[in-house]
Formats: sequence, structure tokens, C-alpha cells
Amino acid sequence: MAALLIEPITQQPPPPCHHNTNTNLKPTRLSFQSQKTKETYNLHLALRDKPLNSGAYAAILEACSCPNIGKQIHGHTLKNGFYGHEFIETKLLQMYGKCECLEDAILLFDKMPNRNLHSWTAILNLHNNHCLFEDAISLFLQLLQLNVELDFFVFPVVLKACSGSFLVELGRQIHGILVKNQFVSNIYVGNALIDMYGKCGSLLDAKQVLSKMPERDSVSWNSIVTACASNGMVYEALELLENNSTPNLITWSAVIGGFSQNGFDKETIELLVRMQEAGFEPNARTLASVLPASARLKNLKIGQELHGYITRRGFISNPFVVNGLVDVYRRCGEMVRAQKIFSNFSVRNTVSVNTMIVGYCENGEISKAKELFDQMEAKDIVSWNSMIAGYVENAMFNEALSLFQDLQMQEGIERIDSFTLGSVLTACAHIGSLTKGKAMHSYAIARGFNSNPFVGGALVEMYSKSKDLLAAKRAFDEVTERDTPAWNALIAGYARSNQIEQIQNLLQEMKNDGLAPNLYTWNGIIAGYVENGHHELAFRLFLEMQASNLRPDIYTMGIVLTACSRIASIERGKQVHGHMIRCGYELDVYIGAALVDMYAKSGSIHNAKIAFYRISYPNLVSQNALLTAYAMHGLGEEGIVFFRKMLRVGYRPDEVTFLSVLSSCVHAGSVETGQEFFSLMEFYDVRPTMKHYTCMVDLLSRAGKLTDAYELMRRIPIQPDSVTWGALLGGCVIAGNIELGEIAAKKLIELEPENTGNYILLANLYAHKGRWRDLARMRQMIKDKRMHKSPGCSWIEDKDHMHVFLACDKTHERSEEIYGTLKNLAIHMKTVI
Repeated sequence: MAALLIEPITQQPPPPCHHNTNTNLKPTRLSFQSQKTKETYNLHLALRDKPLNSGAYAAILEACSCPNIGKQIHGHTLKNGFYGHEFIETKLLQMYGKCECLEDAILLFDKMPNRNLHSWTAILNLHNNHCLFEDAISLFLQLLQLNVELDFFVFPVVLKACSGSFLVELGRQIHGILVKNQFVSNIYVGNALIDMYGKCGSLLDAKQVLSKMPERDSVSWNSIVTACASNGMVYEALELLENNSTPNLITWSAVIGGFSQNGFDKETIELLVRMQEAGFEPNARTLASVLPASARLKNLKIGQELHGYITRRGFISNPFVVNGLVDVYRRCGEMVRAQKIFSNFSVRNTVSVNTMIVGYCENGEISKAKELFDQMEAKDIVSWNSMIAGYVENAMFNEALSLFQDLQMQEGIERIDSFTLGSVLTACAHIGSLTKGKAMHSYAIARGFNSNPFVGGALVEMYSKSKDLLAAKRAFDEVTERDTPAWNALIAGYARSNQIEQIQNLLQEMKNDGLAPNLYTWNGIIAGYVENGHHELAFRLFLEMQASNLRPDIYTMGIVLTACSRIASIERGKQVHGHMIRCGYELDVYIGAALVDMYAKSGSIHNAKIAFYRISYPNLVSQNALLTAYAMHGLGEEGIVFFRKMLRVGYRPDEVTFLSVLSSCVHAGSVETGQEFFSLMEFYDVRPTMKHYTCMVDLLSRAGKLTDAYELMRRIPIQPDSVTWGALLGGCVIAGNIELGEIAAKKLIELEPENTGNYILLANLYAHKGRWRDLARMRQMIKDKRMHKSPGCSWIEDKDHMHVFLACDKTHERSEEIYGTLKNLAIHMKTVI
């Protein structure tokens, strides 16, 4: 459209005042240095032996697309007396605009003694092309102060600047000028008005302009379709397309782009198919809209089909298409393919590099992300935010805080935004650094970010994890426009802090704010219930979710499985497992690991193994789950064999792996194997914790190697805890070692003076060795301290209810019925005997 608007310039004769300067020119020669443009200028090279007039210069400048050659032509015009020539200098402006030479164009424009409306239009267009919309508007306001008669073709350019700045009120004022000057009936002006109102979100005004247009063309319809699509009225845009007898590629692309931008991903793919069935092949713009939809769907097959089409049709050189393709592969976890496209075809800019950084972080390849980040010459705030968020997502919280400090020092504090603060506050929450979190809260208040929903939600989460609900509520109240995530953070905080009675009140307040609780609301509550041991409430809420329109997601399943594991409820675990199979979550590696853990803790190693072998792509987490299950069920030999298999396959064990396999060695009584595996920890750079040392002490103690166990305890770099001393005492009781047993018992009593079990273990040791005076002394000590042995506990599951019993317990709601039945059974047994 811009080309049509400036076309009349070529038809204007040169101004009379310049004719004399062109008539007696000496022969000149132009030097064209670009091989690419040589053929373009063959016609004009033929004139090198003749004087060039304004028309010849205009033809050359219109054909010129090389800035270096354009500057040579500019110099040539000055040498031949065309300085101040209104027509030629306007053509030079247009040439510089076409070559994207903004500074040269501004310099020329500022020095022009004579400017016409076409000159102003050219400089306005150039500012728009560089997204300098406010500067363009400023220039237009200067134009209005001059005694220059306005024409229709300048207004589409000005309206574009209004839409770029989202200044709808200024656009309405210009609309008034158009009506006053009777330009509003011009089809180009009408189309520009529709475009401006649409991009500024004023769809009603756009429709009114269309309804009043005396003449409409395909651009008019495409503009209103685009306006509907960009303002979320995607189905109205689709209806306009379907009712249009002559839709074109632009129409289809606008509708498809609208569906994609508004998150209708499946519909976007379906519309692409319909578009091709209608006989239109997608162009680069269409593909750039479809690729994000494919990426969000994480549909690798569709992404590969689009990749093939892009390659066959030669769109692989388009930077927007290539970036979209990289995004598809990174969201699908195919970072090798993403890297290949990025390296071979992508234009290295901040957008493409940021996409790769996010991809590496999402797939756990944080070192590659950091390497790419460090290689960037010009980092924008998205680059910093992506890297900091990547550290947080990969639980590298200290690294995230360190990088934030680098951002403050190197890039300037003014660049930090709400997303930066949200990630940093999340890091503070996870490492439990309330001091740093409060410092960030102060910074947020100083910068005015505390009212931002994203920052407010992060503050609520941080204070909630620190159990400071009063501060969390204050941070929440500071948020001006509270959204669903902010409410979810507060409600989850109350759930984690065991403030169950307040949750219903908060849910009602949330509804009063016009917001409905969503899946993440319920997930937060269920997680809080499980964390505080309210497993029955958690399972009940899960059942309520199933009965409602909310579909539990994979995170919900993981939480509920944890609840089933903790109460060892295999029946409920099977119910959840069945739901997972129906939802397709069973093959997920983390869900699979949770299933293995649940079945193992519920007493079914058989089902645990079945769940493990159904995992599509096992990782170290799932391997550890089965290894722990073997140890839990006393299957020491199976655990040792499985661990050796893990090493052969190539898994690198971590501290959980070693803890489980050492427990297996304890159950198998394999001292030498345990010592071998304990020595392996140094090879794999795993530092032993107190739990690992306790396993070794237990292993040696059970095998009767009490002296070795005691010597190991003396070499432990950290102070042994009660569990370690208990393991040694247990071995002493089995072996009847009074000397070491008394040492262990004294340490235990010193660490846990109120634990009756420690006194009882030592008493049993005395009884085993026949030291009756010492036994009597221990019993008297227990009596004097009024200590009681902890009663045994058992539970049974009956019709989705868990019944828990303690020895001599009469708190059960059916205790009278239970004891009555027990009494009848006792009488019956005596009668039978």
C-alpha cells in the first residue's frame, strides 16, 4: 500500500527552478561496486556519457536497494548541483528508507531546505519501519504546524504510528481530521482506520468504519478479520472468513494467527488443514503462527511434518519460521534437533538464543544453557530472566541468587522487572532465606513491584513457606489486581501451615473477587493436607475433584499417591493407579516411581515391580524407587543384583542409591559387599551422610563386628546421632557385648533421656548376661522416671476407611462393640478348650 501512495512522485515534472542546472552538465561516470545489483543498473550505465537529469536520477534511485551505492548516487547528485532539489531529495529519502538507513535519512531530512508532503510521508514511514512510533507522531504534529496542504496518502502512515503506540484517542482525533477534510471515504484511509482501531483494541469503532465505507476491497475485509482475531473474537473472524466469497491467503493467515495467539492450538492446526483444502498454501507468516501452536501442543509428529514442508518450500531461511521450529523441538524435549536447526539455519539474535536457553533449562541441561548465555554479546532482560528461572526450575537456588547479583552489578538495576523478582523470591523461599527474601520485598516496594500479581504471589509463597502467614497475608493485600495464581499461593500457604479452618473462608473470598478456584487451587490444598498428615482429607478432596468438572492432573496424582504411601493403603492406591491408566499418566517416569514407592510401602513388591517395568523411559529416580523397595522388603540379594545392573547400564548413583543398596547389604548380611559399595561412593563423588554411616554401623554390628563398627563411629567426621548409637546397641544386645553396650546406652540416654526404648534395650542386655542387679537398677530407674513403653499400633482398611488401633485403646468410635466381640470370642475359645 505504501508503494501505491508514493507512486505519483515519479509522475511529477522537475521543478522549473532547477532546469538550468541540468542543461549544461559535464559527462559523468558512476561507480557501481555491487555485483548483485550490476544488472539492475545496466540501463543507467548506458547514460554515463550523457548528462543525468532529475528523471534519470529518480529511475536509478527507485531501483537502488544497496545503501553503499545509494550513498554514491547521493554524492553524485550533490556534485551535479541537485542540492535542495525537492523532487530528487524526496527520492533520496525514499531510497534511504528502503535501505533501512535511518540516520542518513534523518540527516538528509534535517538539511532539506524544501520539503513537500511526500518528503514528510517518507520520513514518517521510515520511523514507523523502525518502530519509532512516538517520534513519527511528533514529526506529524510538526507537520500540522506548517502551511502544508494535507492529502489522503499521509494519513495511513500516521494511523500506523497511532496503532504502534496504542494511542487510540489520538487515532480518533485524526479520524476527525479525516472527516473534516473528506478523506474518510478513501478506501486506503478507511482500511488504515480499521487497522488502527483493531490494533488498539477498539473493535466496535473498526466495525463502524467498515459499515460506513462506500467502497470495500479485499484489504478492507482482511483488516476487519484481523481486528476480530487480534481482539480475541476468533470465531467471529472465522465467520467473516466463511461468509466471504473471495477469501485470500491473507484472510486465512489472519484467522489462523488469531486462533494461535488466543491459545486455540488444536483449532489452529485444523484451520491450517482447511486452508490447504481450500487451495491456499501457507506462507512464512502463516507458518510463524502455526508453529507456536504446535509447540504448545508438544506434538512432535505435527512439528516434523511442518519441518518437512518448511524445508521443501524454502522457508528455512526465514528467521521467524526458524525460531518457531526451534521452539517446537525444545518444547518436545528434542534439544539435539533444536540445536541442529539453531546452529545451521537460525539468525543468532537474542530471540533465538533465548529460546535455546529456555529449552536447555527445561530439559535439565543447565550447563549448556549457561555456556550459551555467557557467549551472548548483548543480553536483554529476557536472557537474564530465562537463565535465573532455569536455575530455579533445576533447584539451583544459590546459583540463581548469584546470577541475580551479577545482573544488579553489570546490567544496571533499572532493567530488573517483575519476572526477575518473582524467580529470585522463589529461590529465597526454597533455600529458606527469609532475610534475603525480606530484602527483595523491600526492593519490590521501592520499585513499586509489590502490587504486581506475579511478585505478590511469589512473596506470599515465600512467607508461607517460612510459616509467617501474617506477613504472607500483608503481601497479598498489597496486590492491587489479585488474580487466580495469587489467591492459589495464599490458600496453599494456609494449607501448608495447617490452618485448615481458614481455607473455606479464603475460598469464599476468592469467589467474592469474581475468581473461581481451579485445579491448582485444589492441588495446593491437597498438598497441604498431605504435608500435615491429613491423608483422609486429601483423599476425600481428590474424590470430590473427580466428581466435579475438574480433571486431576499428573501433579494431583503424585500428591495423592504420596498420601496412599504414607497410610499404606493399597486399595486406595489401586484406585488412583486405575485413574492414572485412564488418563495416560502411568508411563510417566516420576508417576511410575511414585507407584513403585506406594506399592512397596503397602506391602506389594510384586505390584511395585510391575509398575517399574511399565515406565517408558526409566531414570535414576525410578531406579532408586525399586532399589529402595527391595531394601524395604528385606530382599537384600535382589537389591544388590539390581544395583550392579544399574552400574552396567550406565546410571551414575547418587546418595539415595547408595543408601538403598547399603540397606540391602544389611538385610543380606553381606559385609564385604557393603564395604565395597561404601568405598564406591568416593569414586562417584558422593559424600557419605550420617545415614550412610549408620547403615555401615548397622551392617557391621549385625555381623558381630562390633569393634569395627565402634572404630568406624569414632572416625565419622560428624557427631553420631541416636540412630547410629541405637544400631550399635542393637548389635551389642545380639552379641551380648556388655562393655560396648553400656557405652552406646549411655550415649543414647544422653541424647534421648526421655526415650524408654533405650533403657529397655540396656535392661535386656543385662538380662541376657545375667546381671540381675543391673537389670533391677534399670527397671527402678524406669519406674522412678515414670516412663512407659510406647504402645504398639496397628490399622486395618475396610471399605475405603482406615481404622487405627493402639494397645488398650478405647478411643475408637466402635470400641464398645469391638471389646464386646473380643469378649465373646474369648468365652467361645474357653468353651471350645
